[in-house]
Amino acid sequence: MGAYRFSPGDGPLLVTVPHAGTRLSAEIGAKLTANGRRIADTDWDVDILYNFLNEFNASCLVANHSRYVIDLNRADDGAALYPGHSETGLCPVTSFDGQPLYRAGQQPDSAEIQHRKELYWQPYHDKIRIELERIKHKFGYALLWDAHSIKSRVPRFFDGLLPDLNLGTANGGSCERTLAEGLFAIAKKSGYSAVLNGRFKGGYITRHYGDPAQNIHAVQLEISQTAYMTQGMLCPDRADKLRPVLKSMLEYLTGYIENTVEENK
Repeated sequence: MGAYRFSPGDGPLLVTVPHAGTRLSAEIGAKLTANGRRIADTDWDVDILYNFLNEFNASCLVANHSRYVIDLNRADDGAALYPGHSETGLCPVTSFDGQPLYRAGQQPDSAEIQHRKELYWQPYHDKIRIELERIKHKFGYALLWDAHSIKSRVPRFFDGLLPDLNLGTANGGSCERTLAEGLFAIAKKSGYSAVLNGRFKGGYITRHYGDPAQNIHAVQLEISQTAYMTQGMLCPDRADKLRPVLKSMLEYLTGYIENTVEENK
């Protein structure tokens, strides 16, 4: 199995889902603890939650392998996203609850990390780059929506209960300010709790590829899993309630940029 699965579209939107993968190679799985093999920190069923992307003619890139293999939303040099805050690394060795992922003496060394970068990280990011270049060449701009989810309570990373919808634009660096504000307004009116550039401001994908000066606009949405899951599984009723909100935000995203391009002609 390759590093990702890709669904091509012919519109200006690319949706990336870097943390929904669940695959572990037999070699890596044998090195993990029982807790590690549970892959509990997966962004469960986020790709299924966004099952309407064909309505937007969007392209969609979904990771196949678990974030415990390698975190595709981290820089390949392992640089911290949130200096001074607890976070997991490029090849995580502890889970979100702070428990070891690897059996004693089985953590990946520098050679193993390099191997995983070449096998999993680089192909995924090559595909993002290729698609954004293709989209921009066709439309004159490109849109990237980085789709995530997380448990509503993770004391290691934040206090209390996480808002339902957490929009991140690298504090305004990855897309136009008025675009971010419009998306946030939709989230606030939805009936779900929402925040813009709160605890989650966008990871490496949003920060690295978003470049509004070059007409590439990137947004991360981190969804609290209680908004679409129950008892550790996707809840059809909750997912169906949330999807119209997600559609409204993507409609605003694509419409805003289309209108901006027309105005600037």
